[in-house]
Amino acid sequence: MKLFRTAVRPMMLCILSASTAMTSFGSLAFQHPGKITAGSDMTFFPYEYMENNKPAGFDIEFLDGLAKVMGRKAENIDTRFPNLITGLQGNRFDITNSSMYITAERLKVIDMVPYLKSGEAILAPKGSSYQPEKPEDFCGHKIGSMGATSWLQQLHKLSDDYCVKNGKPPIAISEYTTDPQTTQAMLSHAVEAQITDAAVARGVVEKLGDRVVISSKTLIYPVLNGFGVKKGNDEVKQALIEGLEKFSKTPEYASLLKKYHFVAPTEEDIKTLMPTP
Repeated sequence: MKLFRTAVRPMMLCILSASTAMTSFGSLAFQHPGKITAGSDMTFFPYEYMENNKPAGFDIEFLDGLAKVMGRKAENIDTRFPNLITGLQGNRFDITNSSMYITAERLKVIDMVPYLKSGEAILAPKGSSYQPEKPEDFCGHKIGSMGATSWLQQLHKLSDDYCVKNGKPPIAISEYTTDPQTTQAMLSHAVEAQITDAAVARGVVEKLGDRVVISSKTLIYPVLNGFGVKKGNDEVKQALIEGLEKFSKTPEYASLLKKYHFVAPTEEDIKTLMPTP
């Protein structure tokens, strides 16, 4: 596995002007001394969720480790996904820490620092006659998704440019507030299949085993996950980049990726997947 440190230098060229370089973490524009406050939608197992009334999951553990090397303590504020960007812009927290995909649209309104490579998968009820392997199989079917996700725009475009233009029925897309609500809608037959993050899909199968399956065969819409930072807050953005470079050299970093079966982005991933706003 190629760790994150190989990607940090190119990443800095992509998302940070050299003029913002800082020499220490001591005088940065964080809201609270000694803390880094993050907005997280804690309904997205295994990234972030509540366990025994405490935040848990990969993103929670990752930010804890990152904050430690930055000389700070992480605090996560549970916030529904559609409200994360507005909360960030309204100074409710320093960053978003919620497995947020980096898209050109998001980069127009916030800055983002990549830390993970991901993509989507398709879930279907086990034993169902409808087992879609790719988004092109969605034409004429009812598909569920959590709202405000980046792949929704791609699905709407696919419905118009592929399904309809080829004489197929459009995709009927139903959006839900959380991912678990989407899964429940599928299990109650309100939708026929669900599209979600690939790691989340694995977590659903782990929890529901004999009720759902991952019907897709390959990673759909590969993408980078990133921390969101308010536009203009270059001090926090630079601190994250420097912190990630330090954290990537620790045994805890490698152990965390291995624990969750996740992959850090390589130089080539950032070169090819980092969008232009």
